[in-house]
Amino acid sequence: MARPAGRGGAAPGAPAGPLSREHRATTLPVLALICLVAFESIAVATAMPVAAADLGAVRSYGLAFSSFLTASLLGTVLAGGWADSRGPRAPMAAGAALFVVGQSVCALAPSFGVLLAGRVLAGLGGGLLVVSIYVVVGSAYPDEVRPRVFGWMSACWVLPGVAGPALAGWMAGAVGWRLVFGVVVPLAVLVAAVILPRVAAAAVAHAPAAGREPAGAGPSARGRAVRGLVVAVGAGALQAGAEGLGDGGVLPLVLTAAGAVAVLVALPALLPAGSLRLVRGLPSVVVVRGLFTAAFFGTETFVPLMLQSERGFSPAQAGLALTGGTIGWFSGTTAQARALDRVPRPLLLAAGGAVLAAAGALLAAVTLTGASGWWVLVAWLLAGCGMGLGMATTSVLTLRLAAPAERGLASSALQLSDNLGCVLGIAAAGGVFAALHTGAGRDQAVFGGLYAGLALVALAAGLVGTRARPPRPAVSCPEPVAGSSTVGGP
Repeated sequence: MARPAGRGGAAPGAPAGPLSREHRATTLPVLALICLVAFESIAVATAMPVAAADLGAVRSYGLAFSSFLTASLLGTVLAGGWADSRGPRAPMAAGAALFVVGQSVCALAPSFGVLLAGRVLAGLGGGLLVVSIYVVVGSAYPDEVRPRVFGWMSACWVLPGVAGPALAGWMAGAVGWRLVFGVVVPLAVLVAAVILPRVAAAAVAHAPAAGREPAGAGPSARGRAVRGLVVAVGAGALQAGAEGLGDGGVLPLVLTAAGAVAVLVALPALLPAGSLRLVRGLPSVVVVRGLFTAAFFGTETFVPLMLQSERGFSPAQAGLALTGGTIGWFSGTTAQARALDRVPRPLLLAAGGAVLAAAGALLAAVTLTGASGWWVLVAWLLAGCGMGLGMATTSVLTLRLAAPAERGLASSALQLSDNLGCVLGIAAAGGVFAALHTGAGRDQAVFGGLYAGLALVALAAGLVGTRARPPRPAVSCPEPVAGSSTVGGP
């Protein structure tokens, strides 16, 4: 005989759901904040060409995105130790303030240089916000509920992903590109005013001791900040150098090499110990996250360009592929949430990597064979499914494998890997494209090779995902019997 359902349809003793009376005051503002971040990301990508043209800086168009990403790298590093030592409320408040100020500066920018300064502020705030949200989720919800929360957070990208490009395009054309930046400012202020009081209790419960970093936190907060700055500057230099490799000269090579060295030197101390050696457990989870974003976003950057230059698609038609990726991402996230613990999480990571690799291979085949460009929509829908499986799973595993007092550092490392993977994937693809670009309508082989290479990165993500299992427990030696000696024993 089935048990009667409790209040809200939950069985007695089952954990309260995200929208239960216990959690809805936290869930709704968190989802609203994610919706704002999603709309800002998608809308800015749509409106930035208009802004760059209006400010006379089309040649420097890429800096508007790299400046945001490199600043967000620094924000994620700063937020980790800050959230662990003081709780998530303070970095969340600082992140919201920087995001609002940055968006306002962009909306009022009289020149492209000022707009770049606004993007840096907004990126720094975005990095602080994302890590703080992860810590709130880790503090406010039990382990069984977190997959659903992450699933809903991914769902918050669906409506902005479908409606955002059209709405932003209308605003930029009918009213002006400045509205695209400014419209989120009052909404962000409102959401922050609602959510910050709700995380106050979680902040007190989460912090191990005021003014003290948790045990095993690794480098000091100041040391993390310095290393984070080195990684951010190095990633920016690497991306700038890679984009200029096609122009020849020594400077792009120097920038690329110096940036790569800076990242490799400063990064290990900001990740869980053993990450670069792919140690089982949390270190491998963090590395997998970066491989996923490198493969997906490195490919996605060149999907609209290929469709427009090689297949004659209009910008609106090419944008449909990205919308398909958003829908596929939501589908994959929903699937992992429903799987819960019925399917081992490492298996979900392996499946996500395999699906993403298959999508990249299909995309390469479509490009190289000259098949209809509409097959790209199928490929990118499949790619989104793989990302939904993999990204949400890494989020769940990070909070599950990290000690409660170190979830801020773990979330910071995860987001650092996320952002860095995105930057490096785009930089590598951009460098190859810049070096081999021959002209519109003649880059079919270049695009196909890029997609195939990034599919191998996705395949590597799936393979490393099999190491996301908890580390084997240490074998403890029996206590020696009093009066005996273990020297020379078996």
